[in-house]
Amino acid sequence: MSGEFELGRTLRPRTKVLPEQARAHNRSLVLQTLYRDRGQSRADLARATGLTRVTISDLVAELVAEGVIVELGQRDEARPGKPAVLLDMNAEYAQIVGLDLSEDAYFRGAVLDLHGTVLASRDVPLDGATGERAVTLVLELADALAADATAPLLGIGVGSPGIVDPTGVVVSAPNLGWSALELQQRVREHTGSAAYVGNDANVAVLAEYGFGQALGDMMLVKVGHGVGAGLLVGGALVYGSRFAAGEIGQVMVDSARGPYDGARSLEASLAVPQLRERLGHATSAGQDSEAVLADAGRRLAIVLAPIVGALNLAEVVLSGPEDLLGGALTDAAIATLRERTMAGFHTDVQLRMTALGRDIVVRGAGVMVLSGQLGVS
Repeated sequence: MSGEFELGRTLRPRTKVLPEQARAHNRSLVLQTLYRDRGQSRADLARATGLTRVTISDLVAELVAEGVIVELGQRDEARPGKPAVLLDMNAEYAQIVGLDLSEDAYFRGAVLDLHGTVLASRDVPLDGATGERAVTLVLELADALAADATAPLLGIGVGSPGIVDPTGVVVSAPNLGWSALELQQRVREHTGSAAYVGNDANVAVLAEYGFGQALGDMMLVKVGHGVGAGLLVGGALVYGSRFAAGEIGQVMVDSARGPYDGARSLEASLAVPQLRERLGHATSAGQDSEAVLADAGRRLAIVLAPIVGALNLAEVVLSGPEDLLGGALTDAAIATLRERTMAGFHTDVQLRMTALGRDIVVRGAGVMVLSGQLGVS
């Protein structure tokens, strides 16, 4: 059943493949179809997937025997013949543990069902822990949440700050004192469960795509202790040649338009601690706090404009404190983005806040597990 969360793989299979790949792919195709459109008959699945009825019957029998899908009963039909039996993913088949390591003050985790609903959650204070002590906190949190689960565990997903390669090695996470840390392997060995580790912004974009109804060509900008982005193109995550795609926080921004000439990187003006500090200084000086937020929004748009222009993205989603990112900051970012991209091609680009709130990384961690273990998202 287990697989890998593969580099550059389109998240949602839609077509048949070569014979040697067919069995695993077709299982994923059936499950993906049911996951996104619940309550379908075997005939419905055959039409939706393009697979033969014989193949569908065989795969459904296998998946029902494993407990992955269940029969709901007969469809009410006013037509001759035997009514079709409807199928659905089995909500009680398994649960998932998702961990969010992206905040500076605590680690957060949750137990999720197969549709991303948070069933239980825990926060663990970080208390300045770095290095091996921080790893120990991760493993202890995973243990505690696994004990909270009320169904077999499908796997554990982890969203980590820093640069993370596709094998779950944290190449560099300076805030946690991690370098070349084989976190995915450590979690697997410690818990005995399937585990998947990804960059927190990449994980967040998976949640937006899986549960937020985002489009397949989009960017999610995660603003917290730092600033990073996850990028989906053609429904596949973009990693980059050194797994650092989306590391936009250290991009230098022309500060001529803003009041903070010393703050040249995007992160220096947009990261939550720095932005709150600037707002505090503005309030103390009797200055307009909305001007500070608008300046941060303009800086963000200056960085985003060439990315939106090069990739013709349909939308940019912001994740972070809504009191900072909504309102004046978003308005200024949209206006600047449209000023700096070609009219007629990018004027309809959307920039919005995520609706997933603080659960976005833990839910995205769940998407990694679903994709790796069942081939669905």
